[in-house]
Amino acid sequence: MHRRLATGLSAAALAVTTVVATAAAADAAPADKAQVLASWTQTSASSYNTWTAARADKAAWSAYGFDWTTDYCSSSPDNPFGFPFSTSCARHDFGYRNYKDAGTFNANKSRLDSAFYEDLKRVCARYGGATKTACNSTAWTYYQAVKVFG
Repeated sequence: MHRRLATGLSAAALAVTTVVATAAAADAAPADKAQVLASWTQTSASSYNTWTAARADKAAWSAYGFDWTTDYCSSSPDNPFGFPFSTSCARHDFGYRNYKDAGTFNANKSRLDSAFYEDLKRVCARYGGATKTACNSTAWTYYQAVKVFG
């Protein structure tokens, strides 16, 4: 009797373990998640544009389990002096949140901050003269803030 009970319990435990392992495998992110994350968080305009396109179609990337939440420019204005920095701040948040989730934030922070600064400078490139100078100065200030406090 004890042997049958032990065998039955072992079989039940094995079945539960198999179901749990199968469910975990089904919920696992695609193997290239780290590469996709890296490609979307580089300093280049093409990286920014690819991320922006993905952000517009988040459902297509749902299997990856990315954290798309953002508070934009945190406690700083999202569009200081009318300069549209909010999307750059959102991409910066994306990098911070997802590298923290991956446990590799410290190794990537400097690049994420640099990408943020490059994104802001691309915003400023749309302007000329004193407006561009003011925008670049504001971008530098935002970059220094995340570099030190981010």
